[in-house]
Amino acid sequence: MNPLRGREQAARLLVRMSQSARQRRPHPVREVALILALFLAYKAGRLAVVGDIRQASGNARDVWHLERVLQLPSEQSVQSWLLQSHELTRLANEFYAWVHFPATIAFLTWMWVWRPASYLGARRSLAVVTALALVIHITYPLAPPRLVPSLGMVDTAALIGPAVYGDPRTDTLTNQFAAMPSLHIGWAVIVAIALIRATRTRWRWLWVLHPAVTTMVVVATANHYWADGLAAGLLVAATFAFVMVPTDRAAHLARSAVDRVPVALSPAPPSLLPLAGRPAGPRRPPDEPADDDTPSSHGQPVPVGDEA
Repeated sequence: MNPLRGREQAARLLVRMSQSARQRRPHPVREVALILALFLAYKAGRLAVVGDIRQASGNARDVWHLERVLQLPSEQSVQSWLLQSHELTRLANEFYAWVHFPATIAFLTWMWVWRPASYLGARRSLAVVTALALVIHITYPLAPPRLVPSLGMVDTAALIGPAVYGDPRTDTLTNQFAAMPSLHIGWAVIVAIALIRATRTRWRWLWVLHPAVTTMVVVATANHYWADGLAAGLLVAATFAFVMVPTDRAAHLARSAVDRVPVALSPAPPSLLPLAGRPAGPRRPPDEPADDDTPSSHGQPVPVGDEA
């Protein structure tokens, strides 16, 4: 078998396999229904938990004390810096209120359209982290700093606006004692890592700013502790090891195959096109006539030997 022909056939097979991996994406209606069902199940699970404000406040003081033992920066100092600017505080409140869900939905949509091979891993990671977080929210109620006056922090949303939550004693739409882990931070970390792994531009590392800004916002607005972000990071790391990495590795191999294939399938130079399809054979010396050559020129005999 001609080695070049074998390489070409192998390259074409890689193209078909990688294109199939790229084009394979879940049905959009089914995905929307699944994501909506997961969201409603999460909300129902959180609302089913009756928050005990005394237990949640006691856990909050324990977390606060542990952070001081670990010599983590004080959340109070971050909030004091933020409160120096009324406009910046309001911007942080709006970021907390309006970026979390829209950014995640935009991320899933982009992955479904442009990176279908990596989409399932990202969606599964979000679902697993959210489910694990729900278990912790149920078993370990934790009041955020804004609901524990003894910690010396204020609710910036209630102070300046826009406010997201109502009075926790009468709020029946949200469970406000679910600070640990922070899903704001956990989802932002998943979005950043997945986009860095799914893209190749040198600017992709700027996605790190998303979880970094989110962390500063949730801490400065007194919605979370540093420990909430650390707990979210541990959940994401464990989830990625078992969900995202195996799924994304297959997608990466498929994309790498596509990048290598065009070199093997590049068209031949125009000067070689007339030779296409001609069977290979032993080269004859320049002075040896071809099999179909005849000792004639324009139909006249050519003198040979003494006849010349």
